[in-house]
Amino acid sequence: MLVDLIRNSKNIVFFGGAGVSTESNIPDFRSEKGLYSVREVYGYTPEELLSYTFFVDNPELFFRYYKEKMVFMDAKPNVAHVALAKLERAGFLSAVVTQNVDGLHQMAGSKNVLELHGSNHRQYCVRCGTKYALGYIFDHVNCVGFVPKCKECGGVVRPDVVLYEESLDDGVMKAAKDAIVAADCLIVGGTSLIVYPAAGLLQYFKGDKLVLINKSETPYDRQADMVIHENIGAVLAEVIYQLRL
Repeated sequence: MLVDLIRNSKNIVFFGGAGVSTESNIPDFRSEKGLYSVREVYGYTPEELLSYTFFVDNPELFFRYYKEKMVFMDAKPNVAHVALAKLERAGFLSAVVTQNVDGLHQMAGSKNVLELHGSNHRQYCVRCGTKYALGYIFDHVNCVGFVPKCKECGGVVRPDVVLYEESLDDGVMKAAKDAIVAADCLIVGGTSLIVYPAAGLLQYFKGDKLVLINKSETPYDRQADMVIHENIGAVLAEVIYQLRL
């Protein structure tokens, strides 16, 4: 049982993706429904809309899509986020490595969160580096053609997220690798493990307990010590219940 693996582990790391946040009503744009709806409305795929080239060449449409489909101001942590925060507080979990940019792990109370793809809660000017909060990109007073501009220099204010064609932050990647190398148990949840280079982090795991929690199969299922094809929130909620946390 998963709870037994957790009890018998000394250093657990959680690696998660979009499936962790879908229960907070944040859709996975890579789903068939998500891809279809985006093409119908915007005329491009999410990968095209969220590329660095598109951001530079079509900033108005980039920000329209980003604000309408990538930012969920009212989203709250769900049972999976809360369970992971409880596991950290209880000393079972040492780090959360996430591909998500929604900040819900921190909102739930997790402290050591490594955001591989950045965070949409942080914004910065591409020209002078001035930092802004998330709400700034919704402030039309400071936007020209719905493109947010810096109050200091007039440069474009962009979200601090990793776009397609951009590299992941070296410091965050190193911290994630170090955490996974040191873990004796790696719990992977809510990710199809097909997005690289993030998915490649699993190759650094040298421990003896690899757990995969995902509704569908992943390329790593055969390598795992435990595979659970169920809702991640329900699985982690049961773990918390059995641990009496």
